[in-house]
Amino acid sequence: MGTAFLFPGQASQFVGMGADLYEQFDVARIMFDRADNDLPFDLKRLCFEGPIEELTQTRVTQPAIFVVSVITSILLGPKDMMAASAGHSLGEYSALVAAGALNFDEALKAVALRGELMQNAGNVRPGTMAAVIGMNEEQVNALCAEASTDDEVVVPANFNSPGQIVVSGDVEAVKRAVEHAKPMGARMAKLLNVSGAFHSPLMAPAAKELAAKLSETPIRPPSVPVYLNVTAKPTTNPDEIRERLIDQLTHPVLWEQTLRNMADGDELTHYLEVGPGNVLQGLVKRTLAGAAFSGAGNAEQVQAILDEGVH
Repeated sequence: MGTAFLFPGQASQFVGMGADLYEQFDVARIMFDRADNDLPFDLKRLCFEGPIEELTQTRVTQPAIFVVSVITSILLGPKDMMAASAGHSLGEYSALVAAGALNFDEALKAVALRGELMQNAGNVRPGTMAAVIGMNEEQVNALCAEASTDDEVVVPANFNSPGQIVVSGDVEAVKRAVEHAKPMGARMAKLLNVSGAFHSPLMAPAAKELAAKLSETPIRPPSVPVYLNVTAKPTTNPDEIRERLIDQLTHPVLWEQTLRNMADGDELTHYLEVGPGNVLQGLVKRTLAGAAFSGAGNAEQVQAILDEGVH
């Protein structure tokens, strides 16, 4: 029983995110200003004013979503209502901060580096991703095998919800997967506007460099179990957390299974998306029939939760 805090990943960004939090809450102003001092770009300007072309660059998007998500989590106050946490890809760092496993400043440094490394990996070996709708895991595995060659690979990257799987890899291999998807049973397949082949073997150089940073980043036992993308299982073990944060760059995000494990294993009854957008609420709705879910992504929603004292 209890509430799971869910933290969004890349693609939840939008121009204006966090602006109302900054205007209405002292803590938000302090945290945004702190982050701005540590980043090589104007975080507040890009979050509040854009342009969207800059905000969607991986090196900017990841710290931006992380900062807004962590601020929102802090504004919700004591985490006695949080029974577990999880984050989608980048969101795993937000989940770990909310659970006390990482401190904000150390995590921000790791996230900023992660974004740079992933963007650079995409520049060195161009890759892309595509959403495949209406296929199960076995069918998508077959699709990827069909579209891959010795030199060009495509693999499942995000198991988001029943019938919604994202694939990732070399540009031409992903394009072939999109072409073959409908004949092999998909309802739809479309390329995504991303700067690299995230959660695929193409991110191996980024994972190697990120591992060096994480080896010197303090990680403490979290106050609640954190469900990890790579395993879809909860842990409070700092060594496992560190290892899986590295693995995460080259392995698929097992989000559908994470939600099912939360519901079946820990009997979590409410799912609160903490941070910008409502992507994860949609995935809860499609995965867990009848589950209660809500969002805390703007000042109005945060204030409503604080006023009601209901989470």
